[in-house]
Amino acid sequence: MDLDANGLVLEAKLVQSPNFDERPTGEQITLLVIHSISLPPGEFGGDFVECLFTNTLDCSLHPYFFGLQGLRLSAHFFIDRKGSITQFVRVIDRAWHAGESVWRGRQRCNDFSVGVELEGIDDQQFAAPQYGVLADLTTALQHRYPIRDIVGHADIAPGRKTDPGPGFDWERFRMLIGP
Repeated sequence: MDLDANGLVLEAKLVQSPNFDERPTGEQITLLVIHSISLPPGEFGGDFVECLFTNTLDCSLHPYFFGLQGLRLSAHFFIDRKGSITQFVRVIDRAWHAGESVWRGRQRCNDFSVGVELEGIDDQQFAAPQYGVLADLTTALQHRYPIRDIVGHADIAPGRKTDPGPGFDWERFRMLIGP
């Protein structure tokens, strides 16, 4: 994958989310956070995640969506079950994906991380195409930014978040990105 100077992935579909701001001055990107999402939970396909990240989700369409009213969320990237990648926020900007979070004693992980959402739920296996695209994206990000750690959302928000969950095969992913 190719990234430009602002952290736009040329191979990604670009859908700009309004849910971002500038990173703190001088902040380096040292963390990659892997999330999972499906809307409604356990249902794949459609544009509900895109609508959520662009503040256009019609919360009357499903009872689960009522709890999402007024939320302002985003991620840098979303990879669907077929391996298609959508970018919502430039990597140089801070996406609102991690919420209250801590890694290695540092709070506010959004300040120094990139958030990647995989279409899926905690207890189901992720699709093979997702691993390949995630590995390619990770490698490209590691070449451009000093990413030291790759973690799940549950690792930075324990007790609050569980994703990507046991359905994510960390060993398979690590084999694809290499040492």
